Amino acid sequence: MRIGIEAQRIFRTKKHGMDIVALELIKAIQKCDLVNEYFIFVRKGEDMSCLEETSNVKIVIVPGITYTDWEQIFLPIYARKCKIDILHSTSNTAPIMYAGKTVITLHDVIFLEPNQMASTASFYQNLGKVYRKYIVPKVIRKANHVITVSNFERERIHSLMSIDLKKISVVYNSFGNHFSDIVHEGKAKEIKTKYKLPKEYIFYIGNTDPKKNIVTTMRAYLKYCMMVAEPLPLVIADISESFLDAVLKESNTKSLRNKIQLTGYIDNADLPSIYASATLFLYLSLRESFGIPLLESMASGTPVISSYNSALPEIAGDAAVYVNPTDEKNIGQAMANILGDSALVARLKQKGFERVLHFDWSFSASKLISLYTSI
Repeated sequence: MRIGIEAQRIFRTKKHGMDIVALELIKAIQKCDLVNEYFIFVRKGEDMSCLEETSNVKIVIVPGITYTDWEQIFLPIYARKCKIDILHSTSNTAPIMYAGKTVITLHDVIFLEPNQMASTASFYQNLGKVYRKYIVPKVIRKANHVITVSNFERERIHSLMSIDLKKISVVYNSFGNHFSDIVHEGKAKEIKTKYKLPKEYIFYIGNTDPKKNIVTTMRAYLKYCMMVAEPLPLVIADISESFLDAVLKESNTKSLRNKIQLTGYIDNADLPSIYASATLFLYLSLRESFGIPLLESMASGTPVISSYNSALPEIAGDAAVYVNPTDEKNIGQAMANILGDSALVARLKQKGFERVLHFDWSFSASKLISLYTSI
């Protein structure tokens, strides 16, 4: 077969969730399927070295000015030129006018659900939500098959879009192997210096997406600081100084500013060291379809506090401490409890190591290849 995979943004320097998923799956396919031919449709970017061509994988640079014209105009043209048998769109949307066989990865249907914290959403996030609302219903019904990333999300897609469950398959995400590597003292010191990290800290990956629940997280951190004599500082990745200031004002927690360290965007190669050096990882989302950071933290040996909602318990199993993500006192107490109990920390670390054994990009790639074959 000649299989096309849309991976528009994998060559950009600052990769995020869907970019990393697409890249890792392609690399796994590259290793385990030497029979089929793959054409990876991408936009030119600064990180062209993250994926190399092999005998079974060809990189196809597709032009385009915006995300929309790249996907809706140029991608179908190049797919037809390459005479592919199946086009797999990996990032929720797909070209409306493409007439060939298609597979779509619909990571979530959050864009169809009411959002209670839209005040923190960026213009780009709101624009993306409008685009998905228009495109997804049109392409999802004509697709030959739909892939999503958890059983929770499969049920949500079925419920909200009336798609037959037989048409939806679950292919779990995973995490990079480098998160399981031992971080040596010298490397840990180098990364701490690079990002100006304190000796001990709590780690939180935040962004402007309302589902990340950053306002309540700040209030919960304040509760924790009030409960203990010497609270650990909080390290937050991937937000700006101005956004933090706005959140602290909204959450009435300006007094926390001197306890918070911002890192900006963290290179994926540096993340294992930052997780491993953290004493605790917070993942307090209001809604997730999977939650790769859960696996990254557990593989790095760092205990996790997570929300008991959506797909998060499905992914973390018994390897996390769960809280109500809207209850700041409950979260703050959980933070104090874990950090004050070395035996609990040790148990969570061990359970985390055991839990991540259930996830591997090669498992996911094999399931994906089977789906292509069945179509």
